[in-house]
Amino acid sequence: MCGIVGAVAQRDVVDILVEGLRRLEYRGYDSAGVAVVNSSGNLQRLRRLGKVKELADAVAAQPVPGGTGIAHTRWATHGEPSERNAHPHVSGKITVVHNGIIENHGPLRDALKAKGYVFNSDTDTEVIAHLVEEELKTAGSLLAAVQKAVKQFSGAYGTVLMDKTDPSHLVVARSGSPLVIGFGIGENFIASDQLALLPVTRRFMFLEEGDVAEITRHSVTVYDKNGQQVERAITESNASYDAGDKGQYRHFMLKEIYEQPSAINNTLEGRLSSDSVLDETFGNGAAELFQKVKHVQIVACGTSYHSGMVARYWLESLGGISCNVEIASEFRYRKSFVQPNSLLVSISQSGETADTLAALRMAKEAGYIGSLTICNVAGSSLVRESDLAFMTRAGAEIGVASTKAFTTQLVGLAMLTLAIGKYNGLTAAQQQDMVTALKSLPAKLEETLKLASSIETLAEEFADKHHSLFLGRGDQYPIAMEGALKLKEISYIHAEAYAAGELKHGPLALIDADMPIIVVAPNNELLEKLQSNVEEVRARGGILYVFADIDAHFKSDATQRVVNVPHVHPLIAPIIYTIPLQLLSYYVAIIKGTDVDQPRNLAKSVTVE
Repeated sequence: MCGIVGAVAQRDVVDILVEGLRRLEYRGYDSAGVAVVNSSGNLQRLRRLGKVKELADAVAAQPVPGGTGIAHTRWATHGEPSERNAHPHVSGKITVVHNGIIENHGPLRDALKAKGYVFNSDTDTEVIAHLVEEELKTAGSLLAAVQKAVKQFSGAYGTVLMDKTDPSHLVVARSGSPLVIGFGIGENFIASDQLALLPVTRRFMFLEEGDVAEITRHSVTVYDKNGQQVERAITESNASYDAGDKGQYRHFMLKEIYEQPSAINNTLEGRLSSDSVLDETFGNGAAELFQKVKHVQIVACGTSYHSGMVARYWLESLGGISCNVEIASEFRYRKSFVQPNSLLVSISQSGETADTLAALRMAKEAGYIGSLTICNVAGSSLVRESDLAFMTRAGAEIGVASTKAFTTQLVGLAMLTLAIGKYNGLTAAQQQDMVTALKSLPAKLEETLKLASSIETLAEEFADKHHSLFLGRGDQYPIAMEGALKLKEISYIHAEAYAAGELKHGPLALIDADMPIIVVAPNNELLEKLQSNVEEVRARGGILYVFADIDAHFKSDATQRVVNVPHVHPLIAPIIYTIPLQLLSYYVAIIKGTDVDQPRNLAKSVTVE
């Protein structure tokens, strides 16, 4: 969601802060702001509604000198998007930025008003500024004031505070919302995502749940939730500096669609032998744990949930074990039955998805024999708190609509199926066949991407459409769901997906010539059933857009547009058929004129409920 950047340095930091915000635009936001204090204690704050460019223009017109500062991009939760609600917020000497939600801000606000504090915004964040200002009266230091204040908060927060009368340091606190400290030479930094700081450092420390830290130019001191000073590991990042650049592409989403062959090659690299998957790929002790697993419970949200649904087909038909898949926000709020010898698998691009993280923490007390996360961000909360971790190596994904993160998750889940299946009846010949299929993926994806021009032409027929229906069967049903999600996310066309066999149970009532029906049709054992479903649509005047295996013998005519997809192994078919649906949604969004990379009302990382 929101983005945070902060710095304590000898040089002027405003350009570093604004550039950091620009690199976090992918997270979704509606306003941006920066506050800088110089060595004389003069505080300057600029806030703007809209894009970071508006803030950058304001900074260019009004120089903001100073070596200590904080900046923020806001995604509205409490209070409408406006300049008065934009961060940073100020109370006397204290300036604050904050990601998350202070759930008990109401009673805290009332108590602070009773003490004479005046609120100038509708945000929950302003409560932090006033409460720390109040605690500072008796605490003796900003650090002590923050430590006292956070004990009074309920909810989630990643927050950074500065005192304009003492610009030598920042104080930060983390609970449920990620923060990373960046180490420089004679200067240090803080951000909600290391991507913001790559222009100035490669050395990072990830704060743990409940940590409070004091940052100066020359030191970082961390205290745990009990107030005890602790050491946190410093790691060297190898993330790509230019991950935030679109290069030759018009949008990040298109760039990331075309990065999928190389991203998946990275996912596979060094993890497969000639005939099996290497258990060590999932972490130390994976082999011993996988031998015990007889059931997998997958929890995830959004696109990651769809990848989990595909994995259920693989784990049960190939892996030889049972599998349940549940939306994390539902799983965490119901009493569930834990199957014997059950492994909890969480899936998340960011590793900070609030509901998925809460589900993992809840499951630790529920009797699972272990936990595994499939994630794209090393050092994220899910990676740190799970017993095992599979890193997808997709690289930074900037577009809000997930593309390469989804397909690399599917590759990881296919490899998990191999790893568990070999202990549950998956034969050597089957393993060899699956490994061969996975190794063929990058080349098959390159071939599939060549369909882009024909899909771009097809997309023109969606220019005046407002509703659509996606159909699939078997492991292609979740791919249909993912296709519908992509179309609604970035083109704002209402889209839903159905298992094709369910047409007679309601969706047929919607069929007419104004509602496009998008079908994914690989040449598998369900093809004949799917062809019957397609004929049901044609008989009722529907217009079909079929992405079909080249050997499935679908023909284009007045009511049916067919795009032939290369024939591939059944294991990798869900990954391959994702690509045309991503391209379709992209080109339809271009025609509709929407903001492809930052669709309205959405954020990249959902770090609050």
